[in-house]
Amino acid sequence: MDRRQLADFLRSRRAGVRPADVGLPDGPRRRTPGLRREEVARLAGISVDYYARLEQARGPRPSRQVLSALARALRLYDAERAHLYHLVGEVPSPPSGPSADVPAGVVHLLNRLDDTPAYVTDVKYEILAWNSMAAALLGDPDTWPPGRRNMIWNLFSGELPEVALADPDTSAFADECVAELRAAAARYPEDAGIHGLIARLRATGPEFVRRWDELRVCVREGTTVKRVRHPVVGELELECETLDIAGHGQRLVVYSAAPGSRTAEALKLLAVVGTRWPAGSVS
Repeated sequence: MDRRQLADFLRSRRAGVRPADVGLPDGPRRRTPGLRREEVARLAGISVDYYARLEQARGPRPSRQVLSALARALRLYDAERAHLYHLVGEVPSPPSGPSADVPAGVVHLLNRLDDTPAYVTDVKYEILAWNSMAAALLGDPDTWPPGRRNMIWNLFSGELPEVALADPDTSAFADECVAELRAAAARYPEDAGIHGLIARLRATGPEFVRRWDELRVCVREGTTVKRVRHPVVGELELECETLDIAGHGQRLVVYSAAPGSRTAEALKLLAVVGTRWPAGSVS
């Protein structure tokens, strides 16, 4: 166990977590750039004295349970979490599940993309954050009933209104979703949300079950082309870029169009129309 490096790492990660990130008030008299020691200790469920000794390079070797609690309290990415375990001489266990918290920098980026539909999903296709253009394209998820923000569930349960995707495209997207969900289940074997979703999907009917039983595994990356018939602005041919948000089990999905194309002009109109139309979907 490298006590000095462990102490330095804990202090640096504590300084990088803002109180607002963990639901704590900033307070007018706060001097530390991040969390206080007592706040980390409280979040991790350990004593302040124990945590202070770790940061002073004189503490005992933490158990795996304490390491896991510290990783959660300090909101460590997967690579940072693994590094924490390695500093103590432990082999890191698999991450328990994808994060439901979108990094603040990604949220700021979404809001700055005022002419480009973009949203964030986790590995089970739960929509976590979106910008106004995505709401104009997809319908506003804020208005959707509970459970409707999962794209795979919408696809197989039939809860979304009919969309004008060609059948081969819809089928290919369904294949891709199921293959990615299988990869997510293997990556996060202890995540109850993923396994609960799979159980519910298996009960929806043969379309999901057939694809699941094919045992295909894939992770979507790079650029694909999506064709969407929007009820107001008409046919759209969009380039879909999927970017991994490292360490969170999340992806940023961005839709764009070639400059000067008919779709680019339609997106300009969509920015004006906004969400004043019945919710739809895109795959």
